[in-house]
Amino acid sequence: MNKRKICFITNSLFSVGGVQRVLAVVASKLAEQYDVTILTLEDHPNCDKSIYDLNKTEINFIFFRFPRLSIWEEKTHKIVSGLYKHYLPKNLLTSNIYSKSSFPNTLRGALIDCLNDKHFDVIVGVHGGISMKIATIRKQLNAKKVIGWMHNCYDAFFVNKPAYYEGLKDHFKWQMRKLDDFIVLSHSDAQSFRKNLGLQPTVIYNPLTLTPGEVCNTKAKKFLTIGRMVPLHKGFDILIKAFAIFAQKNQDWTLDIVGDGPEKEKVEEIIHKYNLDSRITIHPFTNQIQRYYSAASIYILSSRWEGMPLVLAEAMAHGLPIISSDISISKELLNNKTFAQLFPNGNFEKLSECMLNMIHSDLETKSKESLKKSEDYNDFSAWLQVIN
Repeated sequence: MNKRKICFITNSLFSVGGVQRVLAVVASKLAEQYDVTILTLEDHPNCDKSIYDLNKTEINFIFFRFPRLSIWEEKTHKIVSGLYKHYLPKNLLTSNIYSKSSFPNTLRGALIDCLNDKHFDVIVGVHGGISMKIATIRKQLNAKKVIGWMHNCYDAFFVNKPAYYEGLKDHFKWQMRKLDDFIVLSHSDAQSFRKNLGLQPTVIYNPLTLTPGEVCNTKAKKFLTIGRMVPLHKGFDILIKAFAIFAQKNQDWTLDIVGDGPEKEKVEEIIHKYNLDSRITIHPFTNQIQRYYSAASIYILSSRWEGMPLVLAEAMAHGLPIISSDISISKELLNNKTFAQLFPNGNFEKLSECMLNMIHSDLETKSKESLKKSEDYNDFSAWLQVIN
C-alpha cells in the first residue's frame, strides 16, 4: 500500500530559527508514517542536513528555484501592486488581480508543474507568504488538500506597527478562503481570525522541539530568558527595567539572557545604563540550550507579542516556573496555572513585583507542576486529523 504523500513548502529550513525547528520536528514525526517531502527555496550547496537531525530521517528534499522574471513581468507586478495597495477597492476581484501580479504566471507555472509532477496528496504552505502563494494556485493543484500554516499571531500580521502584512488584511482574507484548511497556533488567534476575517482555522499547538536536559535548579537563584534580539518583539527592555527595580530589593538573584540579533548593542546599553553588568549576562545562542534551562530557577517571557513561543514548552519540559506577559497565548496556556504568574504586557513595574513574589514562593512544587504540564506538547494527533 502506497503511503500518503505530504509536501511542506517553506522559504528556509536549513538555518537556525523557531519556524524551521518546528517544521523539522513535525515533518520528522509524520515521516514515521507517511512519505514526507520538504520543498525549500534555499540553495542546495548551503544546506547541512545534520541540522535538527534531518539526516536521520526519511524526509525527501526538493531545492526549488523559481525562474527569472522578464522585465515586463517585474514592471507589471510593481504597477499592479501599487494600485492595489493604495487606490483599488479591496474585494475578491482586486485581490485575485493582486495575487496574480504579486505571484506572476512564470513563477506560478513553475511551482504548479513541480508540485503536480510529484503527485502529492497534501500540500502545506509554511507561514503566511507561502500560504498566500499556494492559495493563488489552489485550483491548478491536483493535491487532495492544500493547507496554510501560520507561525505568528493575528496581531503581528495585521495590528502591530509595523504589521507584517500591512495593507493586505483583505487580500489575506480572500486568498485564505481558497485553501482546504488553515492552521493557527492558539484558540485566541483562531477567534481573531474568525471574528475579523471570517476564516475558520484549525488550532494546532507547536510541539516540544528538543530533548530536555536535567530538571531546573530551583536553588540557583537565576532568572532565564531566551530569544532573538529584534526591535520590541521579545521585550528585553521591559525585562531589564523590571530587573533594575527588583535588584534594589534583592542582592542575590541574577539574570541570563540567551540570544543575539540586531538589537544586541541596544540591550547591552540598557544593562549598562542601570549598572547591571554584574547581575545580567548575555550568552550567545547554542545547540546545547538545555544547559541554560537546567541551570536556571525561573523562566521569564517578556514578549510584547508571540504566535506560540517554543520557549514556553521548553521551559516546562525542564520544570521551570514561569513569569510571562499576559499576551493571548500565555493567558491561554498559563492562566490559572499554579506554576506561572502573568503581568500586564509592557508593565515593567508589575513584572518586578511578579519576580519578587515568585522567588518567595514554593519553587520546588511549582517546578513539579510545570514539568507535568509539559507532557501536553508531545501529542501529534491533531496533525494526523488534518492531513487525513
